[in-house]
Amino acid sequence: MPGTSEPETPEPAARARIARTGRLLREPVLDAVCAGAVDLARAAAEEEAGSPAEVGRHLGVEAEAERLVLHRFECLSRAYVGWTWTVVVARASRIRKATVNDVILTPGEGAVLAPAWVPWSERLRPGDVGVGDLLPTAVDDPRLALRASDAEEIDDPEAWMGLGIGRPRMLSTFGREEAAERWYGGDSGPDASIAKVAPAACLTCGFHVRLVGALGRLFGVCANELAPDDGRVTAVDHGCGAHSEALVAPSARPEPVPFDEDPSDLTPTDIELVGVATHSPGSVPDQPPGTADADAGPEPYGHS
Repeated sequence: MPGTSEPETPEPAARARIARTGRLLREPVLDAVCAGAVDLARAAAEEEAGSPAEVGRHLGVEAEAERLVLHRFECLSRAYVGWTWTVVVARASRIRKATVNDVILTPGEGAVLAPAWVPWSERLRPGDVGVGDLLPTAVDDPRLALRASDAEEIDDPEAWMGLGIGRPRMLSTFGREEAAERWYGGDSGPDASIAKVAPAACLTCGFHVRLVGALGRLFGVCANELAPDDGRVTAVDHGCGAHSEALVAPSARPEPVPFDEDPSDLTPTDIELVGVATHSPGSVPDQPPGTADADAGPEPYGHS
């Protein structure tokens, strides 16, 4: 008819490709010779198991491919509950004898399986790195930022060493926030059991050494050797019973205290602080009233 066109006939090569594709998409046909080799498959499973008692009833047969079938047997081993013996039986074209290709244990429904494999980088936990261990850090670790080339762009890198920019990489914003959340939510934070019963927070403790930078707004390091967190990072609202002002006791050292903070150039010496007697201006201590020493200079502690 005018205006209509007949469908084009595929070329011979195209027809051959279509035929091959159709054969590949079809379900494999169960080979009768391989499917009937139940005894052969059982013998192979018993040999692999090491004992006929480990192989149970025949669970069925399945066509895997052309002239390739799978025989399944129940596994009776108590170490592999829910598993099945799978025996692969095959035969060559124009050969009427089946042979065993492989014998494997496969998990069935309810089988006890090992946990899913997890990469080592995700299995690591705090405390896993011991003495002599080296922990690699991925080049794209999101906790770190700033490459060496970034520091090279600065005219005077030495001026930036104090800020950490001279290092190949430094803590990124993500890494800092991740650490802050971990510290604050763990034993170093305010929700720790010891912090809830503490007499005061670390913020007001004399042993609390604040960190520098952004983390210093919320964290510091404990410098009290008797405290449970000595040498560890603690939040400013953390606390413990070793707070410097929790209980102020009398001096445990009645002997003279070394005075080593004299700003002068004098050699520090041991001195003993004593009280100063009150007297009227112009009089000299330890002398009877009405007497005066003409050579006496200004009195100590600012008196004249």
